[in-house]
Amino acid sequence: MAKQVLIENIRISFSAIKGSKLRTVLTVLIIAFGIMALVGISTAIDALEKSLAENLMSMGSNTFTIQNRQSNVQMGHGGRRSQYYAPISFREAMDFKSQYTFPALVSISTNASSIATVKYATEKTNPNIQIIGTDENYLLTSATELQSGRNFSDHEAFYGSHVAIIGAEVAKKLFKNNENPLEKIISIGPGKYRVIGVIIEKGTGMGFSPDRQVLLPITNVRQYFSQPNMSFTINVLPQASQNVDAAVGEATGLFRVIRKNKISEENDFDISKSDQLLEMLAENTKSIKLAAIVIGLITLFGAAIGLMNIMLVSVSERTREIGIRKSLGATRLTIRNQFLAEAIIIGQLGGICGIILGVLAGNIVTFFTKTSFLIPWMWIGIGVLLCFIVALVSGILPATKAARLDPIESLRYE
Repeated sequence: MAKQVLIENIRISFSAIKGSKLRTVLTVLIIAFGIMALVGISTAIDALEKSLAENLMSMGSNTFTIQNRQSNVQMGHGGRRSQYYAPISFREAMDFKSQYTFPALVSISTNASSIATVKYATEKTNPNIQIIGTDENYLLTSATELQSGRNFSDHEAFYGSHVAIIGAEVAKKLFKNNENPLEKIISIGPGKYRVIGVIIEKGTGMGFSPDRQVLLPITNVRQYFSQPNMSFTINVLPQASQNVDAAVGEATGLFRVIRKNKISEENDFDISKSDQLLEMLAENTKSIKLAAIVIGLITLFGAAIGLMNIMLVSVSERTREIGIRKSLGATRLTIRNQFLAEAIIIGQLGGICGIILGVLAGNIVTFFTKTSFLIPWMWIGIGVLLCFIVALVSGILPATKAARLDPIESLRYE
């Protein structure tokens, strides 16, 4: 019996919604806009975090990096004061590599150029290729896999041999018709290099593409791509992931000694772990997510007022219908549930539209970051719950008013 009454209430609710299409559509759109703002912004942020996480995983989730600290200018009561931090020299990086006794793999690298052009025969790339000088451990510490070929040998890295490992995009650009890049001679600036390896394709994320890289032996880069104040980066991969913090602590102490930092001085270098960037992003996006929630709640508050207004007008327009139903035996509870069901249906229609629009809008970010389509189930659940609460709060007053109408007065209502 109760099931039949529920089905009948839902059927009447749909009929009533169809009878006031314009008001219903406007209310649904207001609700949809609030949910779209909430779900869309949250989905976009989740997509950015996912893209960054994938890029960090590609760099090695357990690694940490020692790099030059950026110089800064401070303004204080004493006037303008600049703080200069010397670049990490090749000798300092090599001293660290030889003296670091913690069970870990250490690699040294430096950025030689980000606007290089690579040539082979009549083919050449755009001037956006990154040239990186590396040693024999770089592929392991950066979690870089080879599609074909081999890594640098100790001998090649030490003596600066004219060999190169190229990214997948570089290989596709220079070697047409599935030509094998291995053992081919390419040109980078005035130098000639023999290709010994091709990096597996990874795609672009957060504006960074390992597919547009060329790796050269670090000694070769020091000789042919030398720059004033060239700074070197140290990557460390501990053998056990649970020992990362201990490895960072020992590396900090050792490098302070190598850099001759005094006890009273702060570090003149930066050490960053892979997961720290994710933590920083999550911290910075809290305010954006909070803003999305506030915008969504304000919009939903407006939608709640609009929905309540529609339901009150609906009660007034259907007073005679309510009187007829009561005269035929409908109870107050039945009448109240009918109008509550109507409000909930309108709320959920708005929620469904808002969720679809929000997911589509938020996943525009995944298109640019080349990540997979993201469905934010948690935010979808929150959206559905908010729509239900809004509908319930908006519908309870009109539903109660309808349930309390006197059947005789209702039948006489014109």
